[in-house]
Amino acid sequence: MSAPAAGGPLLELAGIEKGFFGVPVLRGVSLSLGGGRVLGLVGENGAGKSTLLNVLGGVLAPEGGSMRLSGEPYAPASPAAATARGVAFVHQELNLFPNLSVAENVFLHALPRRGPLVDRARLESRTRDLLAEVGLDVLPSTLVEELAPGERQLVEIVKALAVEARVVTLDEPTTSLSAPEAERLFAIVGRLRAQGHGVIYVSHTLGDVLRLADDVLVLRDGAVVGQGPRAGFDEARLVSLMVGREIETVFPARRGAPTGEVALEVRGASSGGRARNLGFALHRGEVVGLAGLMGAGRTETLRALFGLDPLEAGAVLVAGRRFVPSPRAAIDRGVALVTEDRRQDGLLLDASVAENLALVALASLASRGIVPPARVRDAAAAQAKAVRLESATGLSAPARSLSGGNQQKVVLGKWLMAKPGVFLLDEPTRGIDVGAKQQVYGLIADLADSGAAVLVASSEIEELLGLCDRILVMRRGEIAARFARPGVASREGETAGFDREAILRAALGASGPAGPEARP
Repeated sequence: MSAPAAGGPLLELAGIEKGFFGVPVLRGVSLSLGGGRVLGLVGENGAGKSTLLNVLGGVLAPEGGSMRLSGEPYAPASPAAATARGVAFVHQELNLFPNLSVAENVFLHALPRRGPLVDRARLESRTRDLLAEVGLDVLPSTLVEELAPGERQLVEIVKALAVEARVVTLDEPTTSLSAPEAERLFAIVGRLRAQGHGVIYVSHTLGDVLRLADDVLVLRDGAVVGQGPRAGFDEARLVSLMVGREIETVFPARRGAPTGEVALEVRGASSGGRARNLGFALHRGEVVGLAGLMGAGRTETLRALFGLDPLEAGAVLVAGRRFVPSPRAAIDRGVALVTEDRRQDGLLLDASVAENLALVALASLASRGIVPPARVRDAAAAQAKAVRLESATGLSAPARSLSGGNQQKVVLGKWLMAKPGVFLLDEPTRGIDVGAKQQVYGLIADLADSGAAVLVASSEIEELLGLCDRILVMRRGEIAARFARPGVASREGETAGFDREAILRAALGASGPAGPEARP
């Protein structure tokens, strides 16, 4: 990759304006990015970050303001034009072709050729070198559909490295990465900085932003509300600027307590080799967490309990009755699943917000086999209020128009309309901002306080420590350790009290103290 020319800002945006349907989304946004600098861009979902990146990447045209790249006017008419000018993007929503190989995805913009044919040897050789840079140990010929989510995220980063980029934008790049993979990413960011490239790093993980960034810019409601050198910011100030108020505590106080009534019981369950011989009970009124490293079997466990993957051994009981998992049976028995990927598996993106909210409860809304539109609208409006949905475009807008946090509220809301007694939540706050996280945590606490049983799989240990009554630590498909919150009576085989280091050691299979980079 060639380094940008020295002298002056690498990228300048001045007074960028953009709106949709008469609603301002960007209001006079200005920023400056120097070569060899990392700019941390933060803000709540809906603050305008994605719109700003889409303007920078040629997806959207600004309605006002100007941009300059290396001192020259910059107004890309398309993503391809942005790439040609040396602006590369690693998007939060992966932009990969699953049926193509890793190498083909990486160099799809410029496949090396020998005459009219693709030069396969050169293609795979160049890809192999880039894969080594990010520490991704897969063959260039591997189909993307065979990769784990974290590996796919690294392929997106390799795509950016393959472009002769002067500016690299990373949008929530660690959401699917394990701790070692995230550390490799941070090393890549450091190398880009050292080579003189400009990096825009967008993340809701504020600790990572403060660790990596030289400068910080905070957006709220489409306007810049704070910017300057990193030394002028800490997490408390960032949160205050992002939400426009102080957040005293992210995790809500629980009003209720777990009961003795078992809502879901798992006996010796195994599925697909990724979840093996699992046994635990989930009681009404409690939140139980599934911790573990990427690939430990957390997602596979939830999928098997809901019936998306076959249960090959063992038994599942709901309210004391044997249950053969399948999606239809799970819904009928009051079991809900919020999947890890809300856009791929949790929403009909082109359907309206109201239609998505009513999706699971359509049968209960029907009258003589017909679902009256007015009944859908009324039920959706009530549910939107219950989950504190914030949508400037209303319930008739497509679900894809919502911010990530509001999309997650829709996913939760559609299940709440069906009034299930058991909730299986897979990474319920992935990719949403701290304000939206606080609201989702409040919804989860309300579910437990109302008597529902909640099983939460999360890669954020602090999330589990703040939410859960009990934590089950998974390693290689099995439950390796069990912990009970201080003040909650421990059951057989559980360690009394939450010990963050012990949880990490159990996830790693380590006997000694956990290192600073070892995080589930």
